[in-house]
Amino acid sequence: MSPTKTLKVRVALLCVLVGTVLALVAVVTDHWAVLSPHVEHHNTTCEAAHFGLWRICTKRIFVGDKERSCGPITLPGEKNCSYFRHFNPGENSEIFEVTTQKEYSISAAAIAIFSLGFIIVGTLCALLSFRKKRDYLLRPASMFYIFAGLCLSVSAEVTRQSVQRMVDSEHTAWIAHSLAWSFVCACVAAALLLIGGLALLLLALPRMPRDPWESCMDAEPEH
Repeated sequence: MSPTKTLKVRVALLCVLVGTVLALVAVVTDHWAVLSPHVEHHNTTCEAAHFGLWRICTKRIFVGDKERSCGPITLPGEKNCSYFRHFNPGENSEIFEVTTQKEYSISAAAIAIFSLGFIIVGTLCALLSFRKKRDYLLRPASMFYIFAGLCLSVSAEVTRQSVQRMVDSEHTAWIAHSLAWSFVCACVAAALLLIGGLALLLLALPRMPRDPWESCMDAEPEH
């Protein structure tokens, strides 16, 4: 592999590395979306919430005279976090069993785990490709990174639909929502993994011949 091509491969892997870090941050944090209830009374407290793939956190926030909504979530208040009951049956999260759309939540978490698995396998292939000039391993590595980006994209979309269904449901008190920084990390990570994976795949493919006879002319003569 030429020095120029090696540099391009390293840039592509750097892009994948940044995407991997952002993917890990998105999966382990619980700020994918922020939910706000309807505020009927002032000079009292309201309960806003933010959640991720594994747990939901509620916070009681004081609502002043001029406030028309509950939040922002960064305001001080009593905070309580609990894992979704379908992930931890021992947790006291009955009120969220209906509102979190169990099937959506499990699907988003499972797809995100598949994404991390693809990243791990792709990284192993990429590391092995630098030993004993095994450049061909960059091809499966790039495919695994592309699969990881696709899975993370699907997980983000499933989560977005889950939030929308929670807000639209008559069984919940939430009337407004906003996608938070963990969701942004997931989207950016998916984009970087897709871009890095595609770039790595193009770099790992053999060079196409310039004319139809090049391969025949470059072939070694038969003895």
